[in-house]
Amino acid sequence: MSMVNITIDGKAVQVPEGTTVLEAAKMGGINIPTLCYLKDVNEIGACRMCLVEIKGARALQAACVYPVAEGNEILTSSQKVRDARRADLELLLSNHKKECLTCVRNQNCELQTLCEELNIDEVPYEGEMCDLPIDGSSPSIVRDPQKCILCRRCVGACANLQEIRVIDAINRGFNTAVGCAFDTPLGNAACINCGQCIVNCPVGALHEQDAIKDVWAAINDPDKIVLVQTAPAVRAAIGEEFGMKMGTPATKQMVGSLLRLGFDKVFDTDTGADLTIMEEGNELLERIQNGGVLPMITSCSPGWIKYCEHYYPDLLPHLSSCKSPHEMFGALLKSYYAQKQGIDAQKIVTVSVMPCTAKKYECQRPEMGVNGLQDVDYVLTTRELARMIKEARIDFLTQEGEFEVPFGPASGAAVIFGATGGVMEAALRTVADILTGKDLEDIEYHAVRGVEGVKEASLDLGLDKPVKIAVAHGIANAQVVLDKIRSGEMSDYAFIEIMACPGGCVNGGGQPIVSAQIKNWTDIRVERAKALYEEDRNLPIRKSHKNPIMDMLYDEFFEKPGSHKSHLYLHTEYTPRGKY
Repeated sequence: MSMVNITIDGKAVQVPEGTTVLEAAKMGGINIPTLCYLKDVNEIGACRMCLVEIKGARALQAACVYPVAEGNEILTSSQKVRDARRADLELLLSNHKKECLTCVRNQNCELQTLCEELNIDEVPYEGEMCDLPIDGSSPSIVRDPQKCILCRRCVGACANLQEIRVIDAINRGFNTAVGCAFDTPLGNAACINCGQCIVNCPVGALHEQDAIKDVWAAINDPDKIVLVQTAPAVRAAIGEEFGMKMGTPATKQMVGSLLRLGFDKVFDTDTGADLTIMEEGNELLERIQNGGVLPMITSCSPGWIKYCEHYYPDLLPHLSSCKSPHEMFGALLKSYYAQKQGIDAQKIVTVSVMPCTAKKYECQRPEMGVNGLQDVDYVLTTRELARMIKEARIDFLTQEGEFEVPFGPASGAAVIFGATGGVMEAALRTVADILTGKDLEDIEYHAVRGVEGVKEASLDLGLDKPVKIAVAHGIANAQVVLDKIRSGEMSDYAFIEIMACPGGCVNGGGQPIVSAQIKNWTDIRVERAKALYEEDRNLPIRKSHKNPIMDMLYDEFFEKPGSHKSHLYLHTEYTPRGKY
């Protein structure tokens, strides 16, 4: 690779040819501010916050898109540069709804941070304010156009990460806004509710539908028994909201805080994940042995499910009929647990704390209920739980708690559900034991780990031929796999895992928001996944079928995987939907 020599702020730097000024500065230890830029997602040089001065150039250049050349002399913080950035920022503020103190992104807003860094003490311009209404039509996502700064990071996430493109810049000039075609409300568009637009927005123009008030009301109702469950990816990220290093498990602090908030019982969704493996593994074996539709595709990710319903309805027979783990567990709490504890199920309120905004939509689906009771009543994101903890003035870092018995710590296989490849690995640990008739010790399937977009493997599981599997995360990667299934190219595959969000649930739309200044140079998918793999390694039980709670549930209630009762409570169906 050819190298070029440049100087940045007087510092000599050698970088590969084609490197942008922004990347070159980072390599030289120099930080240039950005706002619209997201590496590999939104590289359009629109906001002009990264302007730099290049000797010999006729104008300031956007560092995020300008490639360096041999001998470039670059200034990243000259008076000319600072004045230009300041003017750009003041113009952005001129028509921005400035209600920072009550904004959901207060103190975690990239626009606010830049104002502090550039010493903005007044807004000298008064622009024509956007008068578009807030769009709250989606069950998962709220859009506030008056806070939008037209950076298009949400557009980049929807188009480039997910290749869905339900939002884009519409209209022209001063009337430009981000929205759906023909001004269609988001709730009526073919949005999959994944929330990647939210976690990539630098300001408060996008946020989740808030369930905090409803959950507080349930906790404060003396006639209600409020049961809460938490997904594995939540413990891998919630600590970030309280200053813990990314990738640090915060299970005990999280459970202790939930108990302090007033929830009657705190459960681990991992029990539902183990139950999912029992049912999904049985379904896979039945399909393999009895000529069922293959490849079978996982059904844990509600964003992926909705995507398939909209865009690939012909492939719905390939989906596992299993509900997602938290829906299974919600059904379990309102049936088996209620009976065992002698509780009227009508009095139970189930709350799921999830890394996912799509689960807010999922819990409202009519298919996700039994006997007139919804499996899950409310979904809180990781961010919402953090806000509740802060509101209650709980010292998160000093809390300790344990999940409720008998549904205490589940298997390590369930824990890794939160990372891409985790569902596949968990299923393989059980299916391999069943097919080989052995208690295998080599249970870490590294072929399905990591953040490569599509991972494929061929495994010897004791059948007459190797079992082909694949894993895809992020809808753009899922499309590659789905098109191959459609064409027949993957007809000899047995099992495929798909997660809607890049990296899986650890990078879900409901997780703590990380600024672009960190996200551009740190792979948060990898860092958060480390917490899950660490917990898996430290647990005494690492296979779902080895969890004794599974024996209890089937002996006392569900009879066996795939039984009529299991299908009533733990399985569901899907609905073909139009693109609009």
